[in-house]
Amino acid sequence: MPNGFFKVPVAKNEPVLSYAPGTKEREELKKQLEEFRSMEMDIPMYIGGEEIRTGKKVAIHPPHDLKHTLGYYHQGDETHVHKAIDAALEARKEWAEMPWESRAAIFLKAAELVAGPYRQKLNAATMLGQSKNPFQAEIDAACELADFYRFNVQYMTQIYTDQPESAPGIWNRLEYRPLEGFIFALTPFNFTSIAGNLQTAPALMGNTVVWKPSKTAVYSANILMQVFKEAGVPDGVINLVYASGPVAAKVVFSHPDFAGFHFTGSTEVFQNIWKTIGTNIHKYKTYPRIVGETGGKDYIFAHKNCDAKAVATAISRGAFEYQGQKCSAASRAYLPESRYDEIMKYVHEDLATMKMGPPEDFSNFINAVIDEPSFDKLAAAIDEAKESPEAEIVEGGNYDKSEGYFIEPTIIKTTNPHYRTMEEELFGPILTVYVYKDNEVDETLDLLDKTSMYALTGAIFSQDRYFIEKATKRLVHTAGNFYINDKPTGAVVGQQPFGGSRGSGTNDKAGSMINLMRWVTPRTIKETFVPPHDYRYPFLDEE
Repeated sequence: MPNGFFKVPVAKNEPVLSYAPGTKEREELKKQLEEFRSMEMDIPMYIGGEEIRTGKKVAIHPPHDLKHTLGYYHQGDETHVHKAIDAALEARKEWAEMPWESRAAIFLKAAELVAGPYRQKLNAATMLGQSKNPFQAEIDAACELADFYRFNVQYMTQIYTDQPESAPGIWNRLEYRPLEGFIFALTPFNFTSIAGNLQTAPALMGNTVVWKPSKTAVYSANILMQVFKEAGVPDGVINLVYASGPVAAKVVFSHPDFAGFHFTGSTEVFQNIWKTIGTNIHKYKTYPRIVGETGGKDYIFAHKNCDAKAVATAISRGAFEYQGQKCSAASRAYLPESRYDEIMKYVHEDLATMKMGPPEDFSNFINAVIDEPSFDKLAAAIDEAKESPEAEIVEGGNYDKSEGYFIEPTIIKTTNPHYRTMEEELFGPILTVYVYKDNEVDETLDLLDKTSMYALTGAIFSQDRYFIEKATKRLVHTAGNFYINDKPTGAVVGQQPFGGSRGSGTNDKAGSMINLMRWVTPRTIKETFVPPHDYRYPFLDEE
């Protein structure tokens, strides 16, 4: 067997392609979209290397084209979750003992597959199944996912090289063992990159995983599983099941070998699962690691000395890209009275040029929201604002689900800083604005801090450095990702590790060493070369 202190390739961010007219990538993506639309996929579960088809088929429709069928996935039940756990536990020993450089090679290969031959498959699947425009799909399904794999490999090596000091005659070393048991990964619909990272981050560190994706993202999850298989992930290391949430939870969180939970989703779900884990804590062999990134009520705060056009662009992009269905999307804004009209004039100009429709038409900036429950919730919030004496619809306010789940980009202006849509996460293209008096900056910063239970992302805009310093310190606990003169979305792996605290999660920063450390349990080894043969210490000697 070869020996060496191996150096992995230096991680670099995957370049984002433009998809401008006439480009090769635009032509390739359109061709892939046509191919996927021309077929109906039959999507199995993947357990221990087997493709499992139950015959209980669930149809997949694009959120923007409800009459079209992309394919069907095979619904699983409790028996399949048990089988997936068994497969993960069976694969664990061999996978945990595999040399780290072999695990690294698998996921470095996965990065190249994502950036290369699977790029347009993942982009097209994300566009069709999750209604993302080509740019949003590119930065997510292709670039961020490749970044996760490359940077996680680099972070893994940095963790392994962190070793203790040794005194003379002693050799101290630290080994980073995978957790004892299996990991459960529960992934969201809104980012294919997150859906491809939550199971692979623990797997890279030697763990085996049971993976349940959102039912509204099974279409792209199936492509991800194809990437894993081609990259060389052994059978049983990552097991993909489509059981319902309650069924999967009942089995997973009662199993003695449950060792960790990697989650992105709603705060309510995460808190209920945490409670379940706590209730069942006596059943487990070890204390499970709980890692979660949940909701946000992300803000933009503009100071009177802001660049009004920059604020407007941050609103247009930060609130309405991917229909506001980002954990980091701006959903509340605090604008100074003296600059409100100017800022909103620019926002109005932006929204007047935004087209809404299916993502297959590359001229559409806005696409559909993910499903009918989401649509109904957002429509109800808009209707409520139309009737409220404390609120006014100043932009948008229309919606239609006759062909797809389309919600027009909507801005609500409220006179009540505690109006419902200033506090509650809606997860859609709705921004609520509160206008504050210029001389009440400090009071409004306090208001911002106390308004929401969340602390995921936030942005401030000012050309006044004294204010920037004050606001950065004053708002220290309001956001895990804090932006100065930029929108609160678009964190890049290797540049802005992502995660929040308070009600927004455990802030374990996906795409960083912090996250990977959660999937190992260190063992300290002390080796003494010439051990003592006498219990006595010098202080016991007589004068």
